[in-house]
Amino acid sequence: MLWYVIQTYTGREEQLVKMLRRQLPKDCYGECFVAYYEQLRDRRQENQIHILRLFPGYIFISTDYVDRLFRYMKTVPAMTKIMSSGEFLFTPLYDGEAEFLLAMMDSDRVVRLTYVATDGHNHITYMAGPLERCASRIRAYQFRKREAQVRLTVAGQEKIVRMGIILNDDIRRETAYGKVEARISTPERYTISVPGGPAAALSKGDNVAVIDGAFEGNRAVISQVKSNAVRISVRMFGREILLEVPAESVRRLA
Repeated sequence: MLWYVIQTYTGREEQLVKMLRRQLPKDCYGECFVAYYEQLRDRRQENQIHILRLFPGYIFISTDYVDRLFRYMKTVPAMTKIMSSGEFLFTPLYDGEAEFLLAMMDSDRVVRLTYVATDGHNHITYMAGPLERCASRIRAYQFRKREAQVRLTVAGQEKIVRMGIILNDDIRRETAYGKVEARISTPERYTISVPGGPAAALSKGDNVAVIDGAFEGNRAVISQVKSNAVRISVRMFGREILLEVPAESVRRLA
């Protein structure tokens, strides 16, 4: 299906999406949604996730029947008002734009948090999450606001959007307050190391305990094994957060 963007009044995007879903024939379009992103905020020394609009004033819709869709849209009162205002924008996305944007989002059309590690001097050493796909498009980080400013293209127009990040301090806080959800209930018994380096005895899918470093005390699942490091998945904020830690800081649970 081809993807299009509809411009509407900021703050009324979700209302219009609900109206279109209710009044348009189901067989004339595929998806119709507002794109969102997560942002981590500190409220009374507690981490809270807020869901914000990724492209304020924009709705995305897919269809193989654009002329038919356009005719039906004219019958929706809210769309008629927007069209008559002279500010109506119904524009196809360029090749590759839709695929890129959809790859950044989950099935709920939300760009989830990206874990970002720094060297202590605001230099990025590692990241895991949606921002990995567009690292070259990041214009700036605002660490205090837990967000990155990213250059994205919609219908050929460059826009600066915000995407949420999570730092080591946030994970330490969740760990300290016992909010990292236990993934496993096996006894804390470690396997014996084998020759070939710290990562030699580890495999994707292993349940591990973090025994050293910033994330000491967490239990996790290995999602990727590298030569001297492993990417692990810990559960917090109701989802999996990917981290990268030295291989010698984890031990597989028997």
